[in-house]
Amino acid sequence: MNVPELKTSRLLLRPIRLEDADAIQPLFAQWEVVRYLNARIPWPFPANGVHTFYRDIALPGIERGEEWHWTIRLLDRPDSPIGAISLHPNKDANRGFWIAAQYRNQRFASEAAAEVTRFWFEDLKQPILRVKKAIENTASRSISVHQGMTRIAIIDDDYVCGRLPTEVWEIDHSTWQVHNKSRT
Repeated sequence: MNVPELKTSRLLLRPIRLEDADAIQPLFAQWEVVRYLNARIPWPFPANGVHTFYRDIALPGIERGEEWHWTIRLLDRPDSPIGAISLHPNKDANRGFWIAAQYRNQRFASEAAAEVTRFWFEDLKQPILRVKKAIENTASRSISVHQGMTRIAIIDDDYVCGRLPTEVWEIDHSTWQVHNKSRT
């Protein structure tokens, strides 16, 4: 399945392209953005890090039909990305996202997460969505709570900022349907 363009009331989720790397690089390569992301991300972040990631990992994953990656953009400014979100069916954490520091606290991550969760269940027909997040990352945790997810485990995991206590959250398709209908 190709990665479709998705829209919400305020956002455009556009499939990533290699040409996006230059615009994403300065937004992503900030401690505030990467500190709670997976430790596979190098820090300090290399000057060509986004380009290399898109070229060597994300775009080949899309080509194989194993991953879905989008840039997050405002509908009224579609040429300027403000973050990114992705889905990974064959991993222990299925969804990941980040928002540039200057666009936080405006519910853009919640809105993007809700739309890709819809895509996960309705278009990809996946039975369960699972995410992991550092307990310290309270903003991300609130998205899981808001979406009706259940915390199923507390583990330790490695992030750019180090090893941290981590919550594992999940929601199944039927719970998502009930929760989603009660919110509309």
